[in-house]
Amino acid sequence: MFIFDLHLHSKYSSDGILDPKTITKVAIRRGLNGIAITDHNTIKGGLKAKEYETKNFKVIIGSEIMTNNGEVIGLFLSEEIRSTDLIEVISTIKAQNGIVVIPHPFDKMRHSALYPTDEEAHLIDCIEGFNSRCIFQKYNDKAVEYANKHNLPLVAGSDAHFANEIGNAGIVTQSEDLQDAIIKNNIEIFGSRSMLINHAFTKGLKRWRKIRYG
Repeated sequence: MFIFDLHLHSKYSSDGILDPKTITKVAIRRGLNGIAITDHNTIKGGLKAKEYETKNFKVIIGSEIMTNNGEVIGLFLSEEIRSTDLIEVISTIKAQNGIVVIPHPFDKMRHSALYPTDEEAHLIDCIEGFNSRCIFQKYNDKAVEYANKHNLPLVAGSDAHFANEIGNAGIVTQSEDLQDAIIKNNIEIFGSRSMLINHAFTKGLKRWRKIRYG
């Protein structure tokens, strides 16, 4: 059995603070077999974390990219994605043999949420069916409903910005080939919601950085 948290942020995100080395250490200590670093609009955190990958612990390079329609996660990336056009971003992820994930769709508490239409379902590889930072469970439920309607695989992630959130959500698979397991939907998701204080810490961090760096 292999356990992965597929949505984490490092200090390379504008709202992150964790060093990639720290993330890997905490994840290993919590019994995870791997993680995906999905920093905002960059793969720098994933590339750095990859240095700490071991035989028994896998690091997936990813990025959470803001498009003109909302955020899209690319997993198994090898290059930065510069475009902000939804279709171009999806095409670029696929051109890198990556996986297209829609994180926290339909979450009205986030300005960054993407609201995929029925017509766009064929562009998507999988839906994040559980995000620990969805304040209201109904938004996770709506994501699952959309995935089931369009026969799309479900993944999950903690959306961790702080160490106490790492491993709060993720996927379990019996397959050693995670990418294949996701595409073939040979996975199960799990998760628990993050404490509200973590949201407050994130807002405080953003405010502090704005004051310090302008």
